[in-house]
Amino acid sequence: MSVGASNPEYVNARVRSRRASLFADEDYRKLIRMGPSGIARFMEESEYEREINELGARFSGVDLIEYALNRNLAKHFQDLLDWSDGRLYDLIARYLRKFDVWNLKTIIRGIYTETDPEEIRTDLIMAGELEEATIDRLLEVDEIEDAIEVLNRTIYYDPLTEAYEEFEETGALVPLENALDREFYEHLLDDLSRGPAAEPQEGPEAKYVEFLQAEIDFRNARNALRLARSGADLDPAAYYIEGGVLFDQSELSRLVNDYDALVDHIGENKRYGKRLSGAMDRLRNADSLIQFEHALDAALLEYADTLSSIYPASISAVLSYILAKEREVENIRAIARGREVGLEESEIEEELVIL
Repeated sequence: MSVGASNPEYVNARVRSRRASLFADEDYRKLIRMGPSGIARFMEESEYEREINELGARFSGVDLIEYALNRNLAKHFQDLLDWSDGRLYDLIARYLRKFDVWNLKTIIRGIYTETDPEEIRTDLIMAGELEEATIDRLLEVDEIEDAIEVLNRTIYYDPLTEAYEEFEETGALVPLENALDREFYEHLLDDLSRGPAAEPQEGPEAKYVEFLQAEIDFRNARNALRLARSGADLDPAAYYIEGGVLFDQSELSRLVNDYDALVDHIGENKRYGKRLSGAMDRLRNADSLIQFEHALDAALLEYADTLSSIYPASISAVLSYILAKEREVENIRAIARGREVGLEESEIEEELVIL
């Protein structure tokens, strides 16, 4: 991989400016005390002003907030592509396919639960590569099998077709969701050189690979615990995603039913233990699956920030910004939904990823 024809210095300068405008943790604590209309007004006085104003005539309450969040997120990530040249563009574009995976998971879950298509649409983030016409067709079907057929010219068709057999046997969405994750990460690591797993490699390009390996490791840990807590008769090794450095298939199967051992395994790794001391404390103190997942999200963001500080001219700063922007959107969304259904402030705060 070469970034010689790329423009990371320019893109990172723009990203630093955008990062500075993100909500602070104190802003989330203010929002927790507001209702949906107050949250929308707060957003109108921030960099969400344009989206709130443009959508305010058609939507209100939580719908307005969600549509504004998703449109703003897509706009910011499209800006990243517009600023980028050469290899940098390619690497950012392939990482942003994560939103195709997000959208496909959201649509499949919506079909499974017979959710109204317009409700599903509010959760979609149009920041990936799938065309809007394809998304529209997906929202028109009533069966998961038909949705898979809509994707017959995409990279997701074959893995979903294979996973559909297990979905029919178990009735669980895990095989389908994991098939999407696997396809995403497999293509992320295409044509990228990877050194020995034991030690991080040096150089700005290697930090991109190192970040992706960390994301795969944390995804494997998340999937293992989800499977353990689900009670479903599923083999964790069957949902193992290749490309990380923390687990092999047998280790994941061994650790899946021992939470403390799983956390210790992450903390004892040279790569993560040295750079994630604060995050490891949150992982050890998590007393529910949702808290563990939030701690993993915070750990990945902390890790990306660390990599971007080591190599400020690498793509790590862009990845760190993408994660931070996602965190902002998900936190605001969680607050708005929590307030709408009458959750206590303490209950909403548990749903947030706060560093």
